[in-house]
Amino acid sequence: MTVITNIEDLRLMAKKRVPRMFYDYADSGSWTESTYRANERDLQAIKLRQRVMVNIDDRSTATKMVGVDVAMPVALAPTGLAGMQHADGEILAAKAAEKFGVPFTLSTMSICSIEDIAAHTKAPFWFQLYVMRDRDFIERLIDRAKAARCGALVLTLDLQILGQRHKDLKNGLTAPPRMTIANIVNMMTKPRWCLGMLGTRRRQFGNVVGHVKGIENMGSLAEWSHKQLDPRLNWGDVEWIKRRWGGKLILKGIQDVEDAKLAADSGADALIVSNHGGRQLDGAESSIRALPAIVDAVGSRIEVHMDGGIRSGQDVLKAWALGARGTYIGRAFLYGLGAMGEAGVTKALEIIHTELDLTMAFCGRTQIGQVDRSILLPGSYQPAGR
Repeated sequence: MTVITNIEDLRLMAKKRVPRMFYDYADSGSWTESTYRANERDLQAIKLRQRVMVNIDDRSTATKMVGVDVAMPVALAPTGLAGMQHADGEILAAKAAEKFGVPFTLSTMSICSIEDIAAHTKAPFWFQLYVMRDRDFIERLIDRAKAARCGALVLTLDLQILGQRHKDLKNGLTAPPRMTIANIVNMMTKPRWCLGMLGTRRRQFGNVVGHVKGIENMGSLAEWSHKQLDPRLNWGDVEWIKRRWGGKLILKGIQDVEDAKLAADSGADALIVSNHGGRQLDGAESSIRALPAIVDAVGSRIEVHMDGGIRSGQDVLKAWALGARGTYIGRAFLYGLGAMGEAGVTKALEIIHTELDLTMAFCGRTQIGQVDRSILLPGSYQPAGR
């Protein structure tokens, strides 16, 4: 029996169990993948100050994200195609998040639909929105999220055009996968995955197929997505979306201080410092290096969150210490999902929570709210005002 002690164990297990094109979709970046690697590397470079002889009894990692009580400052990030990592993947991940007490964020480009998640959970989940040229569809999508009582809308700002993701191009990524000889041979080595997919009807983009005129199959959806990503998206659209939605709004994809100021001016409830997991502009700064300056510029005006490269509870603690009042895990939970379904997502959350709790204690803190930059070694992180 394999003893799973960290997120890397789940990654290796997922790599064995998930078909290559879908594993590569999760575990890759754009172009040379330099930003993808920097997200993890720069977090690891930050060093912690160990303290001793401090009463570290009665610890708690509980806090709030946009007013929502959370067991730790972590949410499951919106990830496309999660339902191709494991059958009914988004449903399973949402159930695991609900039981653990952290938010789940459903992607526009999910396999399971908004309605699927609402039918299988009780806690309000969050919904991530891509803005397409077809604004009527977007308005209906927002209305569906409202009808499902989603607790927050996460508007992605950094995908007006698609970054060039070489592995996806080489693998011929589609959902469901095309029945080529290479794909068939690869899937034959993943019997657990194949059995799961045979047992579900959810194999296409559930939020889109059947909801847009003319989109009834995989081929037309791929063409539609290519044509519909809207390069005209701008700050004026945020006000329209905010009015249509009427609830808590989180803006995802901020890397620059000037953009952070515009986000704060927009009236949104939170922003996410994010480079899309290194999947858009390769060569962009890592999220953790961008974070301190953004926190110092706008942290008093808008709640600042962060994603990118988080693979442990120590990473969560470092981001919190630098001012992030929430973090998001994407690949970390996808590895768990691909490895073991709902139980794997739960295991990923348990690993991160244990690491967060123990590291906080070693740094001499008992409450997450007590953690600030003083737990970090000076010089091991990028200071604000660079």
